[in-house]
Amino acid sequence: MRTATAVQAETHIDRVPIAAIDAAAYTVPTDAPESDGTIAWDRTTIVLVEVRAGDRCGLGYSYAHASAAALIADTLAGVVAQRNAFDITGSHVAMVQAVRNLGRPGIASAAISAVDVALWDLKARLLDVPLVSLLGAAREGIAVYGSGGFTSYSIARLREQLAGWIASGIRDVKMKVGRDPDQDPARVAQARQAIGDAAGLYVDANGGYDRKQAVALAARFADQRVSWFEEPVSSDDLEGLRVVRDLAPTGMEIAAGEYGYDAMYFRRMLAAGAVDVLQADATRCCGVTGFLHAAALCDAWSLPLSAHTAPSLHVHLCCAAPRARNLEYFHDHVRIEEMLFDGAPHPAAGVLKPDRTRPGLGLALKRRDAERFLHR
Repeated sequence: MRTATAVQAETHIDRVPIAAIDAAAYTVPTDAPESDGTIAWDRTTIVLVEVRAGDRCGLGYSYAHASAAALIADTLAGVVAQRNAFDITGSHVAMVQAVRNLGRPGIASAAISAVDVALWDLKARLLDVPLVSLLGAAREGIAVYGSGGFTSYSIARLREQLAGWIASGIRDVKMKVGRDPDQDPARVAQARQAIGDAAGLYVDANGGYDRKQAVALAARFADQRVSWFEEPVSSDDLEGLRVVRDLAPTGMEIAAGEYGYDAMYFRRMLAAGAVDVLQADATRCCGVTGFLHAAALCDAWSLPLSAHTAPSLHVHLCCAAPRARNLEYFHDHVRIEEMLFDGAPHPAAGVLKPDRTRPGLGLALKRRDAERFLHR
């Protein structure tokens, strides 16, 4: 690896202008119909961004609608171009200001996220260090939990998927609930039987229950030793989350936050006492910069942090966040990242580690493989 002195001599570290920003969307069909407590889908779109400066190219991505790529090209690229690649905060602030009249939550934040991730990847590549080293590692690896168990799955497929993760060394698994509340206790019992008594079992309702349903079902799920109940009610219902958190059985944590788009969202959630575990997603909350804001808030509230999906990205961030507890090893994103990226990490004994021999995120786009999924 080049030394910082060598990089300064080669690129004039005080001023490395961003030369180009390119964005494209790729839509990948799922391997089977999927659904959770509130929606169903048969494809996932990933928005990829490449930012060039000096002799390096940074790669960033977000899981979002294809329109995020157009927003990047039409609005964000212009405010980032020619800025110093090392001054990410300035670029981040400029992007947030640029979407003021467009509405920051949703598509705009996803677009900012992809560019922000690319900027951090670029900076690490310019310095020839892995992103986790640039941020400062707090740990060597982060525990993952297998996530899928969609409500569209048959009982046989549910059991096979969850048991497969446990057999691979992953210690905790998560399944979807909320589409058919009357059947959910039986499905959860089947999951427990499939994974055995020692494994951790999580459920995610994606806001599919009302408050009373959630409290009642929490008690039923406790019979199967469910230790994590994610979005039992809508994550916008902070009072409802607090009610479920207060009434949930001992040993069952309430988790939410994956739809947080900025630090103020996370602050309101924590101030309301709505969760035991805060979730954050760097592909939604304005990238690496936004994820670090969420991590700082968890430090301030003394609560654990969990990363939502996108494991190839979040492995670096979780290893740098002191209160990070685990990372969601989500079926769809694992599959897409393995298909589209060279360097996508794989867990060993339930732990995911960043490849510290490769700079930045350690990812390279498989252009030929990705071409057939390009959104046109």
